[in-house]
Amino acid sequence: MKDSNEPKEETVVAIVWYRPEQWRRVRDIATDADELEASYAEWLQVAEEKLKQLRSSGLRVEKVDVDSEELILWCNEQGMENNGQARAQYAAERLSELDQKRSIIQRRK
Repeated sequence: MKDSNEPKEETVVAIVWYRPEQWRRVRDIATDADELEASYAEWLQVAEEKLKQLRSSGLRVEKVDVDSEELILWCNEQGMENNGQARAQYAAERLSELDQKRSIIQRRK
């Protein structure tokens, strides 16, 4: 039986988040570029709507900043194409790393 004082497990979703100066490069190197929005402004509108939708469903959603060059290196290391699945996996791994760092910092306090 769980102790009622234990923190509840919460579902966390990582969402890739691009900076305006990174968007064009990410799109240029994507194997599924035809499925991506044509401009940063269009992408941002869709991403913000998705973020709002996910959060309103009760999920903890974390934006994960994506640097295009780091993404390219990661895809090459993983032997993956730069597509939606790879970008989602990249974001999930980065979020996991961030959460681990946060946990270590919390324990040190």
